[in-house]
Parts: sequence; structure tokens; C-alpha cells
Amino acid sequence: MDQVPVDLGESRSICAVDNAQSGIGETQGAAWRVIHHGIWRRPQVLIRRLCGSFTFKIKSQLHGKRKYPTTGCITSYILKDDIDNPIGDFQVSQLAIHKRLRAWKKSASVMESLDGECQSLELLKAQAHAWNHKFSFINSMSLKCAVELGIADIIHAHGKPTSLLELATKLSIPPTRNNDLRRLMRLLVFSGFFARERDGNSHDHDEELYIPTTMSALLVNQKDVNVSSFALAMLDQMFLHPWYHLSSWLKQDNLPATPLEAAHGKGVWEATSQSPAFNSLLNEGMASDARFVAKVVVEECGEIFRGLSSLVDVGGGTGTMARAIADDYPHVKCTVLDLPQVVASSEAGETVQLVAGDMFQYVPPADAVLLKWVLHDWSDEDCVKILKRCKEAVPSEEKGGKVIIIEMVVDFDIRSPELAETQLLFDMHIMVQTTGKQRNKYEWRNIFIDAGFTNYKITSALGLRSIIEVYH
Repeated sequence: MDQVPVDLGESRSICAVDNAQSGIGETQGAAWRVIHHGIWRRPQVLIRRLCGSFTFKIKSQLHGKRKYPTTGCITSYILKDDIDNPIGDFQVSQLAIHKRLRAWKKSASVMESLDGECQSLELLKAQAHAWNHKFSFINSMSLKCAVELGIADIIHAHGKPTSLLELATKLSIPPTRNNDLRRLMRLLVFSGFFARERDGNSHDHDEELYIPTTMSALLVNQKDVNVSSFALAMLDQMFLHPWYHLSSWLKQDNLPATPLEAAHGKGVWEATSQSPAFNSLLNEGMASDARFVAKVVVEECGEIFRGLSSLVDVGGGTGTMARAIADDYPHVKCTVLDLPQVVASSEAGETVQLVAGDMFQYVPPADAVLLKWVLHDWSDEDCVKILKRCKEAVPSEEKGGKVIIIEMVVDFDIRSPELAETQLLFDMHIMVQTTGKQRNKYEWRNIFIDAGFTNYKITSALGLRSIIEVYH
């Protein structure tokens, strides 16, 4: 039986009602709770309280000539749903009401006990919620472990459901760790990265077989489109350690600029220039994300490149996005502008030109400038500076010029609560690692106006992210 808590009073919430079929006992019990709150004193009462998937309405109607209820009056109680369809009713005399009230007074201690029980249940739920947040990091680290081991690669390559023993053997997991591997897989299955079924042919009918899913496909390293490298980059110690400095950083005035700087004594871009290993890890993570986005943009949103003969990918990393555009639109001359250490680690190609430079100083001229996953790393003031350089590089809207931005547009009313939560989580990630932030449509609008642009269009076509076309 699905039970829904029903709040029928200003200070008490103590009953549960079957959402599908409210029996006369539950109906009467709910009505008694209304009576207990003194509602019986009024000749006609309509109570509304939001209650899960329906609204509880109880209406008291007098039968007789008296204006106010007396001992001999009969009162009808009608339980209705949100659209006023009755789902239960009963009648009770006023004498029964008075008797019931006296009984309630005698059982005040019982009611207090029930209230205390409800409070305890709420506290236990609150504790579970807090624990879930405390240990949520385990989801991230378990995912990191799965990527490092290559679990998805093995299960997808196996060609059929994979047993734990087969998985352990191919991972070179010693037998003493098999049960630990089972526990890791149990969490990954619960999180939706893999599915499972029972092996009916084995001697142990409880043996589980692991099955690939759409989400696990994104963890396969051999696939061009995957999130594995991006996951490893985001879960690197360089990005994790700053979280231990968040509370102390919030109490400081201006410096250091970010918790990452407080933790490492340098900003993220300085770290990439000083650490080749971190620079390589971050570049591959960004390239991994670029391959994912490029596939969707080119296949589903190719019209944004229509009419262009040249494009500059500002902050384009190793050129993954630009190459994808050039391959599908060979008539578009593509150039990548990025920092010297990034360009130095990239391989030049025939379809894309690489330029080392500073986007705050100069952006090469083109019909369009692409800023994919760049502006969220910078403050509003810095974004305005970058966009002014981009505005200088592209012609007016009448001549076909524009700036193409691929970024999140934060929306609390987004259809999927999971997407909204991810946007908020990533905003916190950006706050800890850089001086930037994720922005809503009004914040984007203000930046565009301050940079001198006159028109823009937002297309929500990339799940977490949107395509923004800006014109002057």
C-alpha cells in the first residue's frame, strides 16, 4: 500500500492515507483530526492541504434547520481529490463528536507520543539525507576506479553478459579481492553505469552477470566519444585538494583568488604551464569533452556553421572541436587560438591552423568566433574583455558575422532535476578552481550588452549546455 502523509492542521501531521483507495476507516480518522482542531465549530468548512499527489478536502455540511450544530445535528464529511471527485464520505452525529472530543482530551499523551514518533522519523530521514551527502564523494571515486581499471572496456568487448569471475580474471584481480570487486560493481550497478542479471545456468543461481548500458558506453576508452579522460582530469588531486580550503577561503577578503590558489599557491593556468603532466591530463580531458560535444553539434546543430567561410576556435585546446568542424564543413577555414604551452603540445594538421596567443589581447579575424567551454572560467569583467576582442574579429550581423558560445545557461526550471543539480555542482567546481561562474540567461545578457553586442539567440540543444549565438 502506498502511503502518503496528510497534513490537516496548522500544528499536527499524524495520519497516513492510501492514495489509491481511501477506506472508511482512514476517511473517518482524517475527519476526526479535522474535528480535533476545532473545525467542527463552523457550519461549513473547506480544508485544503497539499498531500503528495492529491489534495485532501473535507467539507462539513449541516443537515437540519439549526444555524449552528447541536447535539442532534448530523454532519457529513466528504473526502475529495484535486478535481473535486469524491473518494469517500460518512456521517456522524454531533453527540458522537462531543464524545470523541472528550476521548481526544483523555488521550493527549498518546497524541504527543505520535507527534514525537513523527518527529523521530523526520530526524532519521534527515540523518539519511545528510549521510548521503557526506558519502557522495564515493560515487565519484568509484567511477574514477572503474575508468582506471577499464571495467567498461572489458564488459563491452566481452560480447555477452560478464560474470564476476570473468571480469576479475581479465582485470588481473587476485581471488582474495573478488568479493571487494563485487561490492564495487554493486554500487556501479546501483548508479546505473551497468546492469545485471542472474545466471540461471550456474550452480550458484545467485551469481550475477554484468551487462553494458548507455552510460557505460561513455566510459569505453576505445570509443572516440567518451567521458573517461574528462572524469580523470576533473578528479585529479590538483582539483580535489582545494576543496579542503573552501571554508577558510570564504573567510578571507580578496586573496588568494580561488581555493585552488590557496591550496597550491598558483592558479590553474599557471599550474598547466609549470606541470607538463597536469597540462597533458587537462588537455586530454578537454579534448575528450570536445569530441563528445563536437559530435552532437555537427550532427544536430550544423546550421550554425551555414554561410561561414572561416572560424576561429578561441581557447580551442588541441584543436579537436575545430577538426570536427573542418572535416564536416571543408569549406570553412578553421583556426585555433590558445596559450603557447597548449599549442606546443598539439599536432598541426592540414585542415586546422594553430596560433599561439592571448585572447585578452588579440583574436584573429574570421566570419565567426567559437568559444566552447571558455567563458565560465572567467569573471564577468574578464568575459567582457574577451568578448570585446571577439567583436573586433567578426563582421556585423548584416555581413554574416557572429560569436558562437557553447556554455551552460543555468535554469532551475529545467525539465530534469538531475540536469539542474549537475549545473549547480559544476558552478561550485568552477568557483573553487577559477574566478569564473556558471550564468543564467540574464547574466549572459548583461555581459553581451556590456561588450557592445546588440542581439543574441540561445538554443538549448546540448543537454547540460546551450548554444548561444551573439551578434553586433
